[in-house]
Amino acid sequence: MAQSLAQIHVHLVFSTKDRAAVVTAEIAPRLHAYLAGILTRLDCPCAIVGGAADHVHLLFSLGREISIASMVVKLKTASSKWIKMQGASFSKFAWQAGYGAFSVSASQFDRVADYIAQQEEHHRVTSFVDEFRTLLRRHKIAFDEKFVWG
Repeated sequence: MAQSLAQIHVHLVFSTKDRAAVVTAEIAPRLHAYLAGILTRLDCPCAIVGGAADHVHLLFSLGREISIASMVVKLKTASSKWIKMQGASFSKFAWQAGYGAFSVSASQFDRVADYIAQQEEHHRVTSFVDEFRTLLRRHKIAFDEKFVWG
C-alpha cells in the first residue's frame, strides 16, 4: 500500500494533581480551548474537551506520527505552563501523573462526544473516582486501586 491511512479515535481522561477541584468555571472554557489547540498543533484533531473542576475529558483522532504517551506529555506540559500564567491562584497548578486513554469506535463517537458534553451534569451525581473506575471496567482494563490514585 503506497499511502498510510489511519483513523484512531481516543477518549483521554486525566485529573488535576490529587484530584484538586481547581479548574474553575471561569477558566474551564479557556483551558478546554487551549487543550484542543494543542491537539490540533500535534495533528490530533479534537472533537470536544469537557470535564469538571478536578479532571478533563478529550475526544480526538490520534495523529499517525505520535504516540499517545508522547502526546499526553506535550499536552500536560504545555497546558500546565499556560494555566500557571492565568493568575496567582493557579501558580501551583499541576496535572496528576497518569491518564486513561480509551479507544472509541466510529459507531460510538457521537455517543462519547455527548457524554463529554454532559460532564457538568454527570458529576452532580457521580464522582470522578467512580466515573474513572467505570471507564476502566467498561474497557476491561485491569487496575490496582493503590496505583491508580497514588
